[in-house]
Amino acid sequence: MRVSVAYVEPGTTFWQMLEVDDGCRLLDAIHQSGLLKKVTTIDLDKQKVGIFGKVAKLDTELAEGDRVEIYRPLTATPDDDES
Repeated sequence: MRVSVAYVEPGTTFWQMLEVDDGCRLLDAIHQSGLLKKVTTIDLDKQKVGIFGKVAKLDTELAEGDRVEIYRPLTATPDDDES
């Protein structure tokens, strides 16, 4: 089945389409994409991941057409904007 893996941070945009086996888990797709070798600052123990904008667990089984996303840590909170 086809899925994609996406990650964006300042200066880096990564989007990779993959052919994976049925039963592929979110973590498997991230590893198969090669993202962790390209962006070595990603820490999956600390960063959230998801599918189409919804947070998911690394062991979530993927479906045809899913877009796996790795979310950057927040650098500011909404309260930081108060003056």
